[in-house]
Amino acid sequence: MSLTELSGTTTPEPAAAGDAPSRPSRRAAPLGALLLRLHFYAGVLVAPFLVVAALTGLAYTTTPQLDDMLYGDQLTVAQVGERPLPLAEQIGAARNAHPDGSITAVQPGDGDHTTKVVFSQPELGDKQHTVYVDPYTAESQGQLTTWFGSTPAATWLDDLHRHLHLGTVGEHYSELAASWLWVLALGGVILWWRRRSAARATARHLLVPDLSAGKGVRRTRGWHATTGIWLAAGLLFLSATGLTWSRYAGANFSAGLDALDARTPVISTSLAAVPAGTDGGSHHHGDAGAGGLVESAAFDRVLTVARDAGLSGPVEIAPATAPGSAWTVTQTDNTWPIAKDRVAVDPATNTITDRSDFADWPLLAKLSGLGIQAHMGLLFGLANQILLAALALGLLCVIVWGYRMWWQRRPTRGDRRALAGTPPARGGLRGLPLWALLIGVPVTAAIGWALPLFGLTLLAFLVIDIVVGAWSRRRRPAAAPTFPAPAGN
Repeated sequence: MSLTELSGTTTPEPAAAGDAPSRPSRRAAPLGALLLRLHFYAGVLVAPFLVVAALTGLAYTTTPQLDDMLYGDQLTVAQVGERPLPLAEQIGAARNAHPDGSITAVQPGDGDHTTKVVFSQPELGDKQHTVYVDPYTAESQGQLTTWFGSTPAATWLDDLHRHLHLGTVGEHYSELAASWLWVLALGGVILWWRRRSAARATARHLLVPDLSAGKGVRRTRGWHATTGIWLAAGLLFLSATGLTWSRYAGANFSAGLDALDARTPVISTSLAAVPAGTDGGSHHHGDAGAGGLVESAAFDRVLTVARDAGLSGPVEIAPATAPGSAWTVTQTDNTWPIAKDRVAVDPATNTITDRSDFADWPLLAKLSGLGIQAHMGLLFGLANQILLAALALGLLCVIVWGYRMWWQRRPTRGDRRALAGTPPARGGLRGLPLWALLIGVPVTAAIGWALPLFGLTLLAFLVIDIVVGAWSRRRRPAAAPTFPAPAGN
């Protein structure tokens, strides 16, 4: 990503501290001039949102290690036993530790991981209480208030990154940042390529800063642009995946998936008839949502059916939410290669009533799921975390270099002193050929419709630029009239 001009300037570059005087560059093509001006203004105005997104995202990458440090006593066992005890005994221990609420899910422990028994209560809203049980001793190791499996610390950092703990209003910041990130990244690549092509530089200078540029703005621009080239693919990925679950663009993305029939398949939990006599006569521990009394031993039976059906690794068992519904078992391994197969099980007959395998998902549903896991730093484990942290740090560096260039380009001589550099010259839009306008305007409008915050802010940029331009022309003093000298006698 880049923030200020990465191509030849449309006007002679002002002298900056540390720079030797340079010759005026030739006037850029209209498209280059338009991209340059858009890149500059968008970078200056959107960069603060990107700084917040990068800092909060960087903090979120540390959640696995933070969870181990803060909640290790709940998440892991002190000693791994020979084999886990039946789930019925573990659920009984969880119910003793948490008498209230409905059991909505159980995630059996494996290896050094504890079993998670999830309870819902109306006063918790969309959060739950999760009781952690040692699967080898059936002893409770404590409970936490969780959000879809996330610990309190992970939930707090996730909320910070998504909406700054401001709710719906705060979601606009992250969507605005994601909406413009791809524009700045892609525009920066195009502008830098144009500049290098015009200068007939070698391909090496696309990937390595040109340190022969001396000091000042040219050297800063080299670091700024070259780092942006290295980050571009990752920033485009973060922008795309971040938009998929944003408020407005995410809704349009979901509508598109529906139109293409590319949603994640829904597994049917409907049963032909409500089984009779499913209470089993023992191990009753609370209710499961609207499904009435849950037989704890049924968790073991359902898990056995799912394992026999090939659902290996970590899974989540969800009891029926209503009479006449099947239970569901879902694989929850989010690391590559991920396991997301699901089955619906009738606990009365121990039979599978429906199945959905990740291999059969539509391609867009697969890519969306994989993209979200990679965006959250889960898909490739520690390597994924390191890559996201590098992207966040690199983005922060590029932003700092972008603002530094703006400051370095300020006039510093005589009465032309200013606090910042002048923006690139306007006029690129007027110079575009008709065919470019006929194609560009509808495409831009379509993108603005799909990404509403991008469209609205782009329109605001154009309006402000037009108003500022008109105001500048009105304030510009008119040239004094000249008269021919009187002819001599």
